[in-house]
Amino acid sequence: MSFQRVVPGQVEYIGFSNYERVFNPVFYTALQNTTIYVVWTVVILTIIPMILAIFLNHRLIKFTNFFRASIFIPALTSVIVAGTIFRMIFGESDAAFANQFIQFFGFEPVEWRYSAGTAMFLMVALASWRWMGVNVLYYLAALQNVSKDLYEAADIDGANAWQKFRNVTFPAIKPIFIFLSTITTINGFRMFEESFVFFETTSPGNIGLTMVGYIYSEGIQRNDMGFGAAIGIVLLGIIFIVSLIQLYLTGAFKKEDS
Repeated sequence: MSFQRVVPGQVEYIGFSNYERVFNPVFYTALQNTTIYVVWTVVILTIIPMILAIFLNHRLIKFTNFFRASIFIPALTSVIVAGTIFRMIFGESDAAFANQFIQFFGFEPVEWRYSAGTAMFLMVALASWRWMGVNVLYYLAALQNVSKDLYEAADIDGANAWQKFRNVTFPAIKPIFIFLSTITTINGFRMFEESFVFFETTSPGNIGLTMVGYIYSEGIQRNDMGFGAAIGIVLLGIIFIVSLIQLYLTGAFKKEDS
């Protein structure tokens, strides 16, 4: 399809013409927005869940089952429902909860959906709120398999908290870290719902435009399926290359010594 001009009732082979149109200013804007979103979500959804899981796995923490259930609930929520609630919280009016909160500390109201920085904050915050609990459970499952004898041996050797994390905890949860960082990267590049729920199909200056949103705009709304397919193939290549680089840097391809 990416090598064709596809319009209702007509298909015509046009070679690489669709690909020649792909690399335009709107494409680069969508790629930039998506890349920023990916970086933020990967950092937040791999590091913070790890820290929370370590705390919840500590023997001194009470009501751990309650906390596990509580942080998992957002994952069961529809993106549209959660996004609608977020739009009400971060509304543009002075009566919106977020603006009332910052005004309490003396700040001016913010038009959250009309600035590049705050628009990105909304999309990242929504994704982080929904998937934080799921990633915590992944880490908790890995932590359950870490032998207590290793920590006791580390205590006998006089290891501090950081040394125990670096030499005992992290090696045990590293496969989960690699898995979550890879999946979060892929999901970040294919993100659509978080952008759509805040901006639908248009945003001022394309501050909320993502790669998949660009595919939807060109392929579905403008009935240019061939061009939309070409953007999709380019996105596939980007995800493939980034994932390979990420897996290489995290040591996923290294063979463990027997």
